[in-house]
Amino acid sequence: MVEERTVPQNRNIRSDQIVRLRASTKTGNYATLYRLTVLWVEDKQEEMAFFTNHLSWGATTVTAVYKDRWQIESFFKSLKQLLRVKTFVGTSPNALKTQIWTALIAVLLLKYLQLRSTFGWSLSNLCALLRQQRFIYRDLFPWLNDPFQPPPALADWHDHQLHLQGCA
Repeated sequence: MVEERTVPQNRNIRSDQIVRLRASTKTGNYATLYRLTVLWVEDKQEEMAFFTNHLSWGATTVTAVYKDRWQIESFFKSLKQLLRVKTFVGTSPNALKTQIWTALIAVLLLKYLQLRSTFGWSLSNLCALLRQQRFIYRDLFPWLNDPFQPPPALADWHDHQLHLQGCA
């Protein structure tokens, strides 16, 4: 530890320190200064340690930035899980924005269907069962309220099928 900084009053910050980490490589020895801030999380009754190279920020700023960063990561994790997005198609800023907006619209539509339904859907179940219903003709809104009914029989559906001749 290089320096112990004063902890802000009326905050859940337990400690704020400047620490030096040393590393030895083939080209020489290096020492770098880092900031170690420890926060008490009341909800979980535990401490969280934040490690950063931003030495000029205040301790509350460091913890707020990490909290916001975690919310952003949780948001993308939920989008990827719910919509089964493995990777982003494009890497340009415009492509990423387009894909994120598309995903947000899809989640908004799913939330609307969940809200409109009288069935107790979880968002992930609704998404999964909608994915299964893509190739079945049925009216969406009655299905939302009673999803376990068989699809309606289509009148005269067999009249429009091709008749296959047996091969001899």
